[in-house]
Amino acid sequence: MIVKPLELVGAFYIEPKIFHDNRGFFFEWFNKENFKQLTGFEFNVVQFNYSRSTKGVLRGLHYQLNPMAQSKLIGVTKGSVQDVIVDVRKNSLTYGQHYSVILSEEKRNQLFIPKGFAHGFLVLSEVAEIFYAIDNGYSPGHDNGISYCDPNLGIVWEIDKNEIVVSDKDQKLLNLELTPNNFE
Repeated sequence: MIVKPLELVGAFYIEPKIFHDNRGFFFEWFNKENFKQLTGFEFNVVQFNYSRSTKGVLRGLHYQLNPMAQSKLIGVTKGSVQDVIVDVRKNSLTYGQHYSVILSEEKRNQLFIPKGFAHGFLVLSEVAEIFYAIDNGYSPGHDNGISYCDPNLGIVWEIDKNEIVVSDKDQKLLNLELTPNNFE
């Protein structure tokens, strides 16, 4: 497994070692001890989520406030997405900065997103299925997010804005500077 720390401290890009033969392929999606050794993070998975969306669907940019904040390990099992994270930790040197990467079924690459980051993805293929491992359950009272089109973030989405499909809930999200945030 290749684990690359990002400039947004605590976040990691991951490429698994894939074993191919005439029957297909195999790879280890997550190994707790290996992950801790390579990243220094203790990631205790308590929930798995699976999402399916069609081309142009944008989900995000979501996060949960403390004390129900979540770290996530994201991978794509079908299709491809543009995955984006934004550092919302107020005292971080990279506060308000984002990282964007294409996660795909072909590469089986993953993104580890620590607590204190907003997360979203845009479906690039006709259909995409996304697998999430999460270290804390969903809490409606702590649910939050920032607008995917906040001009101060400077995110360049891979699909024209007129073709992006966003939920009513996500349409109402505010820009980062107006959004409640308890990450110090």
